[in-house]
Amino acid sequence: MSHGQSSCGVFGIFLGFITGAIWLLLAVLGFTSDFFVLLGLGTLGNILTILIALIGFLAFIIFGLLVFKKAWHQRR
Repeated sequence: MSHGQSSCGVFGIFLGFITGAIWLLLAVLGFTSDFFVLLGLGTLGNILTILIALIGFLAFIIFGLLVFKKAWHQRR
């Protein structure tokens, strides 16, 4: 594999982008914190919600850049 190339297909990269966006939305809209309250986790639930939001944001950014790079190289 050469430098700067991903071995994933476009569908896999796009799926990672959408998954990151969904996890980020679930955390921001409060569904994950409500779920953790139902489980009775309290403060640990808040920490887990922040971690889920951070991981979702990073997946959204990283896979978004990969989708952009794939589209840019397909255009040339």
